[in-house]
Amino acid sequence: MTKKILILAGDGIGPEIMQEAVKVLQFVNDQENLGLELEQALLGGCAIDATGGPLPEATLKLAKEADSILLAAVGGPKWEPLPIANRPEKGLLGIRSALELFANLRPAILYPQLASASSLKPELVAGLDILIVRELVGGMYFGKPRGIRTLENGEREGFNTLTYKESEIERIGRIGFEMARKRNKKLCSVDKANVLEATELWREIMTKLNKEYPDVQLSHMYVDNAAMQLIRAPKQFDVMVTENMFGDILSDAAAMLTGSIGMLPSASLDKTGKGMYEPCHGSAPDIAGKGVANPLATILSAAMMLRYSLNQGRVADRIEQAVSTVLDQGYRTGDIFTEGTQKVGTAQMGEAVLNALKAQK
Repeated sequence: MTKKILILAGDGIGPEIMQEAVKVLQFVNDQENLGLELEQALLGGCAIDATGGPLPEATLKLAKEADSILLAAVGGPKWEPLPIANRPEKGLLGIRSALELFANLRPAILYPQLASASSLKPELVAGLDILIVRELVGGMYFGKPRGIRTLENGEREGFNTLTYKESEIERIGRIGFEMARKRNKKLCSVDKANVLEATELWREIMTKLNKEYPDVQLSHMYVDNAAMQLIRAPKQFDVMVTENMFGDILSDAAAMLTGSIGMLPSASLDKTGKGMYEPCHGSAPDIAGKGVANPLATILSAAMMLRYSLNQGRVADRIEQAVSTVLDQGYRTGDIFTEGTQKVGTAQMGEAVLNALKAQK
């Protein structure tokens, strides 16, 4: 049966890294007879330039029809002068909201070959394997009212609203518990219940849900302490679940424990398991077009897509093993380069992964 995959290369380094991921997908598609049908569309700044908006109707239609979506990155300084409502990031938020991709899974895994690339001591991060489950379509990023208003005294005031309904907390909480149940049965729920009522409710709902998952050890942690603990003793965590803005910040912090955010994939899933997969890093406009960006997070995002949305776990294993093989061989892009390894560019790294796949028995 044919599976439709929508490819969104986006902006900045997006087209470069996506090109390598697509090569890998096409190779395993042909070799494994997966029946994947790839189609490309515009999202973000490139869509603004072509159509006037960050999320064209044609792209949204294809996204709704697709079985899964692979995204590279959106945004860049070129579009920053535009009104917030028409910036590239609004296309990303819009597609997440329209498809109800409420569960963001962000693994922070340290490949043993990259222990020396982490900014922390190897003994603190060796063996690191954290999964951050972030609520993706609620909270302050979507709450209303929001805006900038002028007060009676003429001073301007910016305002945003943090809201969560019980049902929204419960559905992301269940994802957290289910993921913890499949791993080491430890779940840390991150909130700021001592200050914010929305996260006071969050803690209450998470505690209530724990009764349905008695085999999972639930702990609670304030977000400021969680940020500190990620740096102090990151291996105490297994699965973390939190609201949208906290998850955005903590997952980027966790990513850097692994040596480079350029190594980390992510998945954004709806209630049926359909998802959009993307690297955790941004569009890196400062290095766009130079052929030096790390494509591994995008390639690993394709592997996550095969595993979570397309039920092709064995093929996902092959891709992940190929990435590990390439690291064993000493290939490094600039973000993970250390003395004694071989620095390569985007296309060379992608080619190395392809060669590792071809060499598998």
